[in-house]
Amino acid sequence: MREPNEHLRLARESTPSADVPDAAMSRQELADRVNAYLFDHTGRLHELDDNYIGKLERGIIRWPQAAYREALRSVLGAATDRDLGFVNTRRLQSAPVVRLAAPQPGLADAHPPHPTTALEPMGGEPDVKRHEFLRAAFVGVGGLLASPSTLLDLLAPLRPTDAPKRVGRSEIEQVRGAADLLVSWGHSHGGAGVREAANAQLRWFGQLLNAQATPEVRVELHEAVGLLGHATAHMAFDACAYDDARQIFKFALACSEEVGSWHLRAKVLSSLARQEIWRGEPDLGLTYTELALVRSDRLTATEQAMLHTARARALAKLGRYQDTLRAVGQADEAFAHTAPAGDPPWMAYYDAAQHAGDTGHALFDLTVQGHRTEAADRLQAAVDGHTADYVRSRAMSQTKLASLTMAVGDPHEAARLGLAAVTDAGRLHSRRAAMDLAELRTYAGRHAGVPEVAELRHRLTTALAS
Repeated sequence: MREPNEHLRLARESTPSADVPDAAMSRQELADRVNAYLFDHTGRLHELDDNYIGKLERGIIRWPQAAYREALRSVLGAATDRDLGFVNTRRLQSAPVVRLAAPQPGLADAHPPHPTTALEPMGGEPDVKRHEFLRAAFVGVGGLLASPSTLLDLLAPLRPTDAPKRVGRSEIEQVRGAADLLVSWGHSHGGAGVREAANAQLRWFGQLLNAQATPEVRVELHEAVGLLGHATAHMAFDACAYDDARQIFKFALACSEEVGSWHLRAKVLSSLARQEIWRGEPDLGLTYTELALVRSDRLTATEQAMLHTARARALAKLGRYQDTLRAVGQADEAFAHTAPAGDPPWMAYYDAAQHAGDTGHALFDLTVQGHRTEAADRLQAAVDGHTADYVRSRAMSQTKLASLTMAVGDPHEAARLGLAAVTDAGRLHSRRAAMDLAELRTYAGRHAGVPEVAELRHRLTTALAS
């Protein structure tokens, strides 16, 4: 039986709320203040929420990681971990049978896995009772829903169709059509919702690489399959499934290297760089961008601008102020010479709005570090310029603009921008967009006493919970 952590609950309920007069601190407010403490002391974004605090108070998690314990002690004014009821149960138990609850991809920092003994059902008692009820309810329909394995058995006869032994132009067009569809879906809806379908498409079309083809078709086929791989990898990246994304990006990179496609190579390396920068590895991201720029003379001006903006984002994360400004200038110079008619088809997304958003994201980091930049103007230009086909890009730029304004500008204006961002981002199936909303909620915690900001934080909490 789990014992509730009454020490932590009482400590929280004994701490006055900064949001609501004459009220105790809520779980969400405690999470926000812990996130703010961690951001101030580590420079990294954390995403603890009311659900995580609830797990601590219910005793599901008895020994959070050291940084979380430090932040909780500071926020609640506790001298020791024991004052908050934290006990390292692994030291108290002699030889427990332990298994880890599987974390959601990309949210390991937000909801760390917790040890549970083998005697505890992973889903919890309510889930067990619900499943038993459902089984009983369906006894009268021939047992069709007797167990999950039975359901999967019903799909067993469905086998993938055989891939053709020889490939021509028609198969290449099918691959390109699948890639275009995935890219368009990602821009409009986010990539988290249809990853399995994308993976299945890639596995099937990947078989075509072993088919017979003329030398000319072979080049186009590798480029098309590589582009499909890139689109699939980007969906995994958008879902924060970083290991899957990295593996598929490298498959796409191998396709480009196999046939010497410098243009596809540049695109894949750019996306690899952006993923590493996003997940807190800017030095590795910088390596990927500089690798892609080794033969920049083979790339179009638009591709060079894309790579220089990625390089600027890595340099900004590394705190290299002058180098970041120089990289943004190089990106602007390259984009001034862009000629879309000569670009590969997959570069059509990189227009003026995309360029403004990418450079604005790079300058964002410099601005919150205390430098004066054009970040706000560029992010606003991205928001204004993105069309209805690029909902994710517009939502992420708008969220970033709201965070920037909340950090260094007028919190009332930031709340207005943030509410608009929630409307767009709330419709997406994108964990990256959700992480940006969580970052905005952290910045908003600094102005929790402003009524408009309090409303924004409530909307953000609701959106993130869903």
